[in-house]
Amino acid sequence: MRNIDTIVVGGSQAGLATSYHLKRLGVDHEVLDENDEVGASWRRRWESLRLFTPGKYNTLPGMPYPGEPWSYPGKDDIANYLQAYSREFKLPVRTGIKVHAVGANGGGYLLESSDGPISATNVVVATGAFHNPRIPVFAGSLDPNIAQFHSADYREASQIPKGPVLVVGAGQSGAEIALDAIDNHQVWISGKDNGEEPFSRGSFTERVFSPIGKFAVTKVVNVANPIGRKVRNHFLYPPRGIPRAGGTKKKILEAGIEWVGKTTGTKDGQPQLDDGRVLDVTSIIWCTGFAADYSWIDLPVFDDYGYPIHNRGVVESHPGLYFMGLLFQSALASALIVGVGRDAKYVAEHIAVRRDATSPMLQ
Repeated sequence: MRNIDTIVVGGSQAGLATSYHLKRLGVDHEVLDENDEVGASWRRRWESLRLFTPGKYNTLPGMPYPGEPWSYPGKDDIANYLQAYSREFKLPVRTGIKVHAVGANGGGYLLESSDGPISATNVVVATGAFHNPRIPVFAGSLDPNIAQFHSADYREASQIPKGPVLVVGAGQSGAEIALDAIDNHQVWISGKDNGEEPFSRGSFTERVFSPIGKFAVTKVVNVANPIGRKVRNHFLYPPRGIPRAGGTKKKILEAGIEWVGKTTGTKDGQPQLDDGRVLDVTSIIWCTGFAADYSWIDLPVFDDYGYPIHNRGVVESHPGLYFMGLLFQSALASALIVGVGRDAKYVAEHIAVRRDATSPMLQ
């Protein structure tokens, strides 16, 4: 069994930002990532993906995003940036290692991994907020000839069979995939409109007001104040979609995509809407989000919705256990690249203080 002071599980933006601050503070640690290379989880996303935050805000601590400040990075741009970030700071990332279980081990934790058991004083779970694709139960009663796949499996429009397409879920991923498909298909997009940012990507208005938007998602919509807690509760209990990039709905309607109500069930093997309408489709793309899956963590630290019970990523009931990259970990931006650095610094400093307080030299 290997013994390491701190293990960070997950090597994407949240894990790398945490590693940066841990290294800066001299905390012995390793980052374990199940993928074969840093940034692999980004490369698996759909080809046309573009972030709806400008490059200047997609920055991890210590290294600005290298692209044009007002560009909108694609998935491979971000993957390349994460790889360069890991190399630049020589972060102790070990790829191709999957953590199967985490449990208590005396005053620390025992991790079962594909590389064998590991004993750690601290564990930072940085696997992010998005795990298992969420698909409605009634999907199983659809005609088996209808092609179904989740946004997690969508890459490009060429994989969609011929015929009409229903995109279920009207968040950012649903909107972008619907726009991707419209060139060669009749497309419906189904779901509640959760609203949009007040300005469109690339507009003059965005350049003027985006600093205010950044301040809002990092400082104002913060769980340290009543406004932030109210917004958090609105989006998490129960889970619901966050607003899309500004101008997206206009693009959808101008493209000829029909926006319909919620898809609530099936009739004669076809999807049925909440108004009783039945759509005759050959494909359904579920853009219905993800459910958190922490079943591999054998510790009583989760609420009734499956979310970790924490204070800014610190699990107070189990000293030495931390989470990173959660939606509303401290603010609305916590699950975004623009927000992970601040949370990573807080968590890393908490670990460093805990290390110093328990050092035998101080006893």
